[in-house]
Amino acid sequence: MRDEDHIELRVETLLADPEYQDNPLRFALDELYAEFRGLLRQIDRITRISDRYQSVSIAEKLSVTDRYHKQLRQLEKIARISDRYQSMMRDLNEALKEASTRDALTGIGNRRMLMERVKIEVGRAERMERPMTLALLDVDRFKAVNDAHGHEAGDKALIEIARAIESGIRDYDICGRWGGEEFMVIMPEIGATEAAAVVERVRNAIAGLNLVAGDISLELSASFGIAERRNGESVSDTIKRADAALFDAKRGGRNRYEVAP
Repeated sequence: MRDEDHIELRVETLLADPEYQDNPLRFALDELYAEFRGLLRQIDRITRISDRYQSVSIAEKLSVTDRYHKQLRQLEKIARISDRYQSMMRDLNEALKEASTRDALTGIGNRRMLMERVKIEVGRAERMERPMTLALLDVDRFKAVNDAHGHEAGDKALIEIARAIESGIRDYDICGRWGGEEFMVIMPEIGATEAAAVVERVRNAIAGLNLVAGDISLELSASFGIAERRNGESVSDTIKRADAALFDAKRGGRNRYEVAP
C-alpha cells in the first residue's frame, strides 16, 4: 500500500470512530479531508485532460507524419511523371529533328541536312587546309518514267537510286536528295580525281538497277557534275560549279560525269 493510501485510511478511520465525534479537531480534520478529496478530484480531472491532450497531440503528430509521407509520395509520383514527360519530349524533339532533315520518300538526308553538312565540311576543310569535293547527280529522263509508268513507279525508282548511291559512296561521305530527281554527295578529304572514282562507282550501281514496272524492265541512268572546292570559295559557288558540270554531262550525252574546271 502506498503511503498516501495509508494516510487516507487512517484519516477515514478517525473520522468514522464515534470516540472522536466530540473532539474539537474532528470538524477541522473533516473539512481538511474534504478539501483534500476535492483537490484529488481536480488533479484526477487535470490528469485525464492531460492524457487526452497528449493522445490528441500524438494523433496529430501521426497525422502530420502521414500527410508528410503522402505528400512525399505524391511529389515522387510527380517527379516520375516529369521525368517521363521530359524523356518523351526529348524523343519527340529528336524525332522532329530527324523528320526535318530526312527526305520522306527515300529516307536519306534532305536539302536542309545537306546544306547544314556542307557548311560544316567547308569550315573543316578551311581550318585543316584539306580538300573537299561535291557531286550533283540527276536521274536521266526521269519525267519519261513518270509519264510512261506512273508516279508510283517513279517513287520506287527514286528509292532504289538512293540505296544505290549509299552503296557506292564511302562510309564517311554524305548523300541526300537535293530535290526532285536530283541528289548530292559530299566527299570530304578528297579532290576531284579521287571523287570521280567514287562517282563512277555510284553511276555503275544506278545503271545496274533492275526495276520492273508491270511487265516492263526500267533502264535507269544518272548524270553527274563534280566540283572540288577552291580555297576561299563559298558554298554556293562550289554548288554552282557542280551544277554547271552536271549540265555539261547532260549535254554531253547523259549517263556520265563531268568535272568542273
